Amino acid sequence: MNFLKEYWKKRQERKRKREEEKANRTLKEKFYDNVKNLLWAAVAALILKTFVIEAYTIPTGSMEDTLLPGDFLLVTKFTHGATTPRNIPFTNIALPYYQFPRLKEIKRGDIIVFEYPGDRDELRHEEIMNYVKRCVGLPGDTIQIVDKILYVNGELFPPPPKMKFLNPVPTPRGIANPFIFPKYSNWNEDNYGPLYVPKKGDTIQLSLSNIEQFRTLINREHNREVVRVVGDEIYIDGIKTSTYVIKKNYYFMMGDNRDDSADSRFWGYVPEDLIIGEPLIIYWSWDRELPMFPDLIRKLSSIRLSRIAKLI
Repeated sequence: MNFLKEYWKKRQERKRKREEEKANRTLKEKFYDNVKNLLWAAVAALILKTFVIEAYTIPTGSMEDTLLPGDFLLVTKFTHGATTPRNIPFTNIALPYYQFPRLKEIKRGDIIVFEYPGDRDELRHEEIMNYVKRCVGLPGDTIQIVDKILYVNGELFPPPPKMKFLNPVPTPRGIANPFIFPKYSNWNEDNYGPLYVPKKGDTIQLSLSNIEQFRTLINREHNREVVRVVGDEIYIDGIKTSTYVIKKNYYFMMGDNRDDSADSRFWGYVPEDLIIGEPLIIYWSWDRELPMFPDLIRKLSSIRLSRIAKLI
């Protein structure tokens, strides 16, 4: 008992001394302490955002009704290979980055957040943006759409529960959409493919009939324009060739709102190093179109309580 009394007495004495020291600090010391605490909080938040989990907002209706514009998501990053910062914060200045090993492989049907690889024919997009779509094609898969129905490797892809079409009448095969990937394919968004999704290590036989499918991919893998067609001959980095070995795994992404989704049908494959993570939960949701001011009441009344805390 004497030991416990002595221990408690010393503890109370240490506590009193700490409180006295805290009370006697100068304004300058208090200021530096507050700055130090804020810096540590900022570092902790940056580590969490970079490597563990990040907030993301659904900006468009391409995933309706699975995800809605105005849904705020928490996205897990470490499961699919977190990276060091990809760009300088609040800028479009890209940084060299390292990607950590994946803890989980992407499966067909997973909803994935990824960095937009760029438009169909551009080496890199001028703005760094994150997209969210459903992965429908893995490396090595063959994608085909017949009258709006998606097939993967010749088998029906299970329709997502809330997938929808705005226009039930498909555009007939043979009526080409000039914005479809790949260029000159003579396909449209309702009748598409078959298209092979490249995987790392594939040796592709290049020809004039398929070079547009792989031109942008090859240029991006070299990080510069290296593909050139002269007559009926193909050159990569100045060397005449008829083959190319794929350096990365690629994925094919589509939105659940099939008629209102700018996805891989229009801009092509997503490389593995641009995968950011997968949505975990909706932590907030309201009407994105309503302005916060001057109509705050309407904005607050648009909160979708049924979607808050909903697991994806």
